Amino acid sequence: MAQAGRVLIYGGRGALGARCVSHFKANNFWVGSIDFAENEEADYNVIVKKEENFQQQEATILSSVNSALDGSKVDGIFCVAGGWAGGNAKKDLVKTADLMWQQSVCSSLITASLAANHLKEGGVVQLTVAKAALDATPGMIGYGLAKAAVHQLTKSLA
Repeated sequence: MAQAGRVLIYGGRGALGARCVSHFKANNFWVGSIDFAENEEADYNVIVKKEENFQQQEATILSSVNSALDGSKVDGIFCVAGGWAGGNAKKDLVKTADLMWQQSVCSSLITASLAANHLKEGGVVQLTVAKAALDATPGMIGYGLAKAAVHQLTKSLA
């Protein structure tokens, strides 16, 4: 049976990401997973190294995907990496903001870079945002801040 297409799932080992990998595999897609751990169901895995800084992670991921695709393009890139953390200005503001930035903004920026280099004409790139970030988020400032940045990135890429 011919392959239906090729996709990359950033966050392919998390709960949502693993479901995305399974969905595309069930529909005969070649699937690349990008995450901190391997997804055995994926055709190809890029393991993100936590000890690398953001720029090193981007370079490693781009190089690995470039090698795996060997000049071919993908039909879609889906960024489902992320998480949630509460916290306000009095409690854990910097800690949660840093975590949310790493999980949501950095993965989205690398996804945008991957799309600019490897997405087919007419392909789809998906970034995960949150409606809550369109308003104030006093009980989850770090989360709201990061998701608002992803909203901005999405608008800029469009």
